[in-house]
Amino acid sequence: MLTEQFGISLRQAHRYLQEAQTIKRPVRVPSPIVPITIKLPEDIATRLRQHAQGTGTTIGDVVARAVVALLERDNPHG
Repeated sequence: MLTEQFGISLRQAHRYLQEAQTIKRPVRVPSPIVPITIKLPEDIATRLRQHAQGTGTTIGDVVARAVVALLERDNPHG
């Protein structure tokens, strides 16, 4: 199934399966990522880029964490 779906060799698929069997905890499966376009004032966009670069992350990750924090703050019960 791995070889067909992802175009990897049978040997590589076997290695992935062996490695997966050694994991002793649940593995988080991330939600699909979808692109969005937002418009920000230039000064905020500059600060956002600097923050992302300074923390070694992406703009998308910074924005996603900020949005989740805002949503949880405004509606803590989901």
